[in-house]
Amino acid sequence: MSINIDSNQESDQEHDDVMYPQVLPFVLIHAGCVAAVWTGVSWQAVAICAALYWLRMFGVTGGYHRYFSHRAYATGRVFQFILAFLAQSSAQKSVLWWAAKHRHHHLHSDTAQDVHSPRHKGFLYSHVSWIFYRQHDATDLVKVSDLASYPELMWLHRLELLPAVVLAGLCFLVAGWSGLVVGFLWSTVLLYHATFCINSLAHVHGRTRYVTGDDSRNNWLLALLTMGEGWHNNHHAYQASARQGFRWYEIDLTYYALVALSWLGIVWDLKSPPVQVLRNEHRLGSRAIRQAAEQLAARFNPEHIALAIRTSIHETELSVRDALSLLQHRADLRLSSMPTRDQLLAEAQRMFAKTISLDDIVDRAYELLHDSVGFLLASPALPANATAKSGI
Repeated sequence: MSINIDSNQESDQEHDDVMYPQVLPFVLIHAGCVAAVWTGVSWQAVAICAALYWLRMFGVTGGYHRYFSHRAYATGRVFQFILAFLAQSSAQKSVLWWAAKHRHHHLHSDTAQDVHSPRHKGFLYSHVSWIFYRQHDATDLVKVSDLASYPELMWLHRLELLPAVVLAGLCFLVAGWSGLVVGFLWSTVLLYHATFCINSLAHVHGRTRYVTGDDSRNNWLLALLTMGEGWHNNHHAYQASARQGFRWYEIDLTYYALVALSWLGIVWDLKSPPVQVLRNEHRLGSRAIRQAAEQLAARFNPEHIALAIRTSIHETELSVRDALSLLQHRADLRLSSMPTRDQLLAEAQRMFAKTISLDDIVDRAYELLHDSVGFLLASPALPANATAKSGI
């Protein structure tokens, strides 16, 4: 009974944490799209919708993401402001907020600390719900101190909806109500969900070329819809690259636009992934190794293993102390219930893409599993829910 009460309290707390005043405008923007029944759908409004979708998508991909979040290229202060204004015309909050949340995401990608991981909070939360929670409303200016030093960006941060309001007004002036509804609202909603799909779908569906310690995927369809952002596993393998389509056939319209702008001298110093990354011959960082090792170790049930060892102790000459000693010395020979390193290696080869750091991942997972089983064996009693089923 107490478990149900705790569960209900936690649910109520999450319910109260939703910022309902911010949910309403988001819902109204979607509902407003239906007004096209009364305003009509003119060819001029459809053209505005298409143009604003792709133009503002570049603001999201080339601005919010590759420039403000990752500084994947350099530009002057004037174009920096233009990028920020264009990005914020998408009504996805300020560049400082967006970059701070995205940098946090990369620090904790698909861990419990990630702000929008489908693995921990589910698809709907990662796709859209997370933005309405009070805990995600504040902007961590420490994470974006390089951006917060510009007064004009701080001005836009305080007036985050101004660019979107100005753009909506221009659409109305150019094409009337149809321009506002079809041109602005339709393109805004399409832009919302195409962007959100990178947080949700790109961590669920697609292919993995690189071990990144998270669930990032390459998805060609999302790449087409988001001007190259769908090459998400590539991006997580080397975040600082202005180019996310690493292969010639991986279409990356944002990168092509940046190259064209570099020919005009508007942007420069476009960063590219090292040859070792392109060939998948780079060594993984400690964070990626740790996260991948945790994923691998989680494929085995330490409670089941510890229970099996305890059950077999009375049938052998081993004591719990002997078992702990063998675990401490990473000895497998007398602990038949403990997976061997070769078994972990075989499982890792099934789980992960090619990487020269696979042995490092396996060694770390092997250590984590031994430590977990050793802790359980040293405990007075195993958890009551430990079962005898396989841990894989």
